[in-house]
Amino acid sequence: MLPAVRCSFSCGDPRIQKIYDEAERKCRMNLVDFAGDRVLVEGGGYGKIWLETQPMGGEMYALRDLTAAVNNSLLFMRHQRPDGRLPGSIQCLEGRVKPQFDKLQGFCFPDPALNLYYLMGRDTDWLDALADCLAHFDAWLLRTRALGADGLLSAFCVYDTGEDNALRYGDAPCWWPEDAPPEGYSVVPMASMDITSYAFACRDTLARISRIRGVERDAERWRRAADEVASALRQGLWDAERGALYDRDKNGRTVDVLCHNTLRCMYWGSVSRDMADRFVGEHLLNPSEFWTPMPLPSVAANDPAFRNAPENNWSGQCEGLTYQRAMHALERYGYEKLVTRLGRRFLRAIAEGRYAFTQQFDPFTGAPSRVGLISHAPIPPGSDEPFQDGYGPSLLSALGFIERLWGIGLRRGEVRFSLCGSMPCACEVHWNGHDYRLESDGGKAVAYVDGREVYAGACGVRVVTDESGALRRMVAIE
Repeated sequence: MLPAVRCSFSCGDPRIQKIYDEAERKCRMNLVDFAGDRVLVEGGGYGKIWLETQPMGGEMYALRDLTAAVNNSLLFMRHQRPDGRLPGSIQCLEGRVKPQFDKLQGFCFPDPALNLYYLMGRDTDWLDALADCLAHFDAWLLRTRALGADGLLSAFCVYDTGEDNALRYGDAPCWWPEDAPPEGYSVVPMASMDITSYAFACRDTLARISRIRGVERDAERWRRAADEVASALRQGLWDAERGALYDRDKNGRTVDVLCHNTLRCMYWGSVSRDMADRFVGEHLLNPSEFWTPMPLPSVAANDPAFRNAPENNWSGQCEGLTYQRAMHALERYGYEKLVTRLGRRFLRAIAEGRYAFTQQFDPFTGAPSRVGLISHAPIPPGSDEPFQDGYGPSLLSALGFIERLWGIGLRRGEVRFSLCGSMPCACEVHWNGHDYRLESDGGKAVAYVDGREVYAGACGVRVVTDESGALRRMVAIE
């Protein structure tokens, strides 16, 4: 039986409170029955669960519905092919669940699935199943996507990395169901920072699982294997002069588009600290590139391949999914203060956009892209036509940023009390018989574990304890 979970949040800023309440309400609308299993679909007109979004999305929703969170990962594990390939998406039509193997569709799966082990109360059966799943998928990647001796793995189609309509893919097919590489295209098979990082994520997580199990020999073996991937990524795709990763086309030529995907690789942890620091310092925080008035366009705003297209297009506009990944990516490299800055800007855009949770945002105005649910065509200003709303990555980004600024999160056996200032707030989480609570007047805050005070002091910090409340560390977040 899964642990009981419950969470609540209230604050003195009516805009933040409305964002929270609307995000919770619209997330509930994305809960769907998949032939007897409750899952959280992507929403906003997307009725499937995708490997790039929904294991991560489910885990971020776990303190509200742990059953759906588990199912969002479990269904991918359950439908893994005997040869190790995972479905890129899963749909349910007329009561029948159908896995789809026509693309890889991102891989925001290993880390969220590992955190579920802790949220489930350290379920060893889950840990064993996850390890088996990742080992088999890693082997499949090596067999089918390592096309040369350089250790890099290749993308065969646009949807392998989930970058719909991205110009840098050229004439590549959207889908590719075959294990053999495509022929006759100008760019693919493309040596990909993303696909290479999928292998790193598998091996990195397998090393962590081995350490949890206490099998140090396996942990060291998987760590060496992960380091080999990271070394191949650096040697093959890192541009030391420009401080960013660039893919290479089928002829070994650099795909010369400065895209945000180095940040994606930070999500998987496949880049070193010095690489992350260079990308953040030289590019992510550059107002001409990625730190636009609404930060994080998919392609640098000054790149010739940038397109400010409001439809589903990864050639320019800011994507809700990028914000969702960016939280973990930046925290992984110690950029907690930057997460706070990014969160405040994202939440302001949601409020200014009349609380619409759309897939994309204009990088220069922050306005939500008013795209039709069915037609995906821009909607004229002043039109009464419904526009896309309830898009899961944007909903969960809002809830995730609120948690990281003024809330409580559980991650890998730790409890994180985030105590930003600027407004009074209160948050409470019930998990597995524990009660975690924080109260703040906007200047000072108090954190409690099972009714016992574990911190009282100034805002601007994140207090991290173990599940029983023993202090582990404090991190500045403002």
